[in-house]
Amino acid sequence: MKKLDEIMELMADEMADFKSSVQELQKLCEQLFNLSIPISTEALEKELNIFLQKQEAEKEKTDEILQGIERKLKHAKLIPNNLLILFGISGILALGLVGYFAYNSHIKQEANFEIYRTILETQNKPHEDYFAQYPEIQEAYCEWLEENKRDL
Repeated sequence: MKKLDEIMELMADEMADFKSSVQELQKLCEQLFNLSIPISTEALEKELNIFLQKQEAEKEKTDEILQGIERKLKHAKLIPNNLLILFGISGILALGLVGYFAYNSHIKQEANFEIYRTILETQNKPHEDYFAQYPEIQEAYCEWLEENKRDL
């Protein structure tokens, strides 16, 4: 029983403390409701203007950055100048080599043609001499060639 009495006393003390705390909270709530903070439109406008100025400054910075990027994109090149110069030089060199080899080929072809003509002339020389000595054989040979041309 003694313990039950002690517990009851402790509960009574706790309840009294709780009641006093609730009463203090009620007083503070009443003071809070009675306390009014006047919000003036001037202060609100001032804060809004400060915010808008900061936002405008940020917008100007982003606009400058975007204009810089746009300028860089306008002047950007897909192929660098060094590469264009390298391709130009190699193209000119290739054309020069093709021209050189074509010219050499043409000269060699003419030289070969001259050699061929000389060979033919030297081969025909004995025939011409023979036909010069025997013109009747030349006439018979020419007639024979004409007949063979018709048959073909």
